[in-house]
Amino acid sequence: MRNNIDQIKLDDRVILITGAGDGIGRAVALDCAKRGATVILLGKTIHKLEKVYDEIIAAGGPQPAIYPMDLAGATADNYNELHDNIEKEFGKLDALLNNAGWLGASTPMEIFDTELWYRIMQVNLNAPFLLTKACLPLIKKSSHGSIVFTADPKTSAYWGAYGVAKSGQQTLMTILADELESKHIMVNAFDPGPVRTSFRTRAYPAEDPTNLTKPEAVSGGFVYLISGDCSGITGKTFTLEDFK
Repeated sequence: MRNNIDQIKLDDRVILITGAGDGIGRAVALDCAKRGATVILLGKTIHKLEKVYDEIIAAGGPQPAIYPMDLAGATADNYNELHDNIEKEFGKLDALLNNAGWLGASTPMEIFDTELWYRIMQVNLNAPFLLTKACLPLIKKSSHGSIVFTADPKTSAYWGAYGVAKSGQQTLMTILADELESKHIMVNAFDPGPVRTSFRTRAYPAEDPTNLTKPEAVSGGFVYLISGDCSGITGKTFTLEDFK
C-alpha cells in the first residue's frame, strides 16, 4: 500500500485538520498541501498555526486557512459559526481529521479532579462530536467525503478521562460509519502507535524520544484515509502496519 499512498493526489480537496499546529496534525497538513489540498488549520495557538501556514506557502502549496479555536471552551454556536465560514469560503468540505487531543493528567479515578475530568472530556470527546455534527452538511456535498479520527487506545491504570474519552471516540467512529455508509461518507480511525510528539513527551517524560516514529512517517496513513482512494472502506481502525 505504501506505493499507492505515494501516488495519491488531493487536488481540489478541502480538508479540515484539528490540532494542526504541531505533531501529527502539522505533518498531515503539510503532506496534504504538498499533494494539492486546501487545508484548514484548526488549533488554539495562533503562532503555531501561522508557522504551518508559512511552511505550506513556502513549499508552493495552495493557500491554507487558519481557524483559531480552543476546543476546551468552544460552544455549539462556535461550531455552527465554523460551518458557516467554511460554507461561505469553500462551499464544501471533503474531509475532516479529528486529531486534536489533550492528556490533562494521569491520575487514579478515585482522586480525579471533577472539573479537570469535564475539561478533558470536552476536548477529546465532546469536541469531535460537535465538530463532526457541524461539518456533516458540508461533507455531504463532497463526492468522496471522509471523516478520520486519531485513535489512541488507553485502557490501563491512570489514563483517566483521556482513556475514557478516546474509547468513546472509537465508538463514535463506528456508529458514524454505520449511519453514513449509505451516504458514501467513509469514517475510519488510525492508531499510529508511539510517535515523537510533545503530547507523547508529556505522557512519558522519561522516554527517549529518538526511538519513536516521527510524525512525517505516519502522515501517509492519514492521507490515504482522507483521500478518495479509501472509497468503500469504513468503520475500520488502521495501524501503521496496515500501510507498510
